[in-house]
Amino acid sequence: MIGELQQLEKDALAELATATLEEQLLAVRAKYLGRKGLLTGLLRNIAGLTGEEKALFGKRCNEVKEYLTSKIEDALKLQLGRKKEDILLKGKIDVTLPGRFVPCGRIHPVIQVRREICAIFASFGFSVVEGPEVELDYYNFEALNIPKDHPARDMQDTFYIEENVVLRTHTSPVQIRIMEKVQPPVRILSPGRVYRPDSDISHTPMFHQMEGLLVDRGVSFADLKGILTSFLKKVFGDKTTLRFRPSFFPFTEPSAEVDIRCVMCSGRGCRVCGQSGWLEILGSGMVDPAVFQNVGYDPEEYTGFAFGLGLERIAMLKYGISDIRLFFENDIRFLRQF
Repeated sequence: MIGELQQLEKDALAELATATLEEQLLAVRAKYLGRKGLLTGLLRNIAGLTGEEKALFGKRCNEVKEYLTSKIEDALKLQLGRKKEDILLKGKIDVTLPGRFVPCGRIHPVIQVRREICAIFASFGFSVVEGPEVELDYYNFEALNIPKDHPARDMQDTFYIEENVVLRTHTSPVQIRIMEKVQPPVRILSPGRVYRPDSDISHTPMFHQMEGLLVDRGVSFADLKGILTSFLKKVFGDKTTLRFRPSFFPFTEPSAEVDIRCVMCSGRGCRVCGQSGWLEILGSGMVDPAVFQNVGYDPEEYTGFAFGLGLERIAMLKYGISDIRLFFENDIRFLRQF
């Protein structure tokens, strides 16, 4: 049996010498040293030997097993090193090749306008606040002096999720939520997405609004005119001409629409301004006392003003864009211009 063991060792070393792949080395190990390998088969015959022969044969089997195991492990490590070297050679980078162009993104024009407006009002002492886009009917309408049977609800088509849950039609609900939590003075700006079921060249179902609120003692319409005049001149230039027209909003009284001289034709009259020479830019007014009562403010002690504007409209006028749908098509040729 010693002779058979020597022959097994010789055969294993011969096969190991010709094995060049990892799979071949593993096959040699399984063939000779595995649970059902040839060495295990020889050990099963040890029962037929005498006590002294068993000790000698067992010792020799262990020596062969350890020797073959060591040789196979060395061969596997060598093979692994070659494999890593091949991977590195195949994956090496030629630093002399020209670099790959990575296209740069652009900040969306609506976001650019939002940041500019927020920065302007921050210089006036306003802070930016945000609120939920899925809103309760109470905050979107009733707390803003628009009860369920109020005809002003027809002014704003609404996406209803449930009977008393809507996608907000403006960002004014944020003002109510803030006033419920904070006592005057209040000076906030609330930008965000709003929703109305309307879609054409100048309307989209989702668009961006920004509304402002200032509440304190002694606030007047003159303060409103001063803030908005300064703001519009910063956005459209110092030579911007504007006018305030009487209007109606349920949550402000008195209310006013603010127009600027048409930036397309400089007031001469064109298709954009409907030949009038003026462009409507935002709505504003003094906060209705009923709104103050809904949030627990004393209208005899505090007054305030609010205003709201569409960011897409500001961007369209500022950059001369004729179709609001371009903002949402993500055409890189359009976005690159900004």
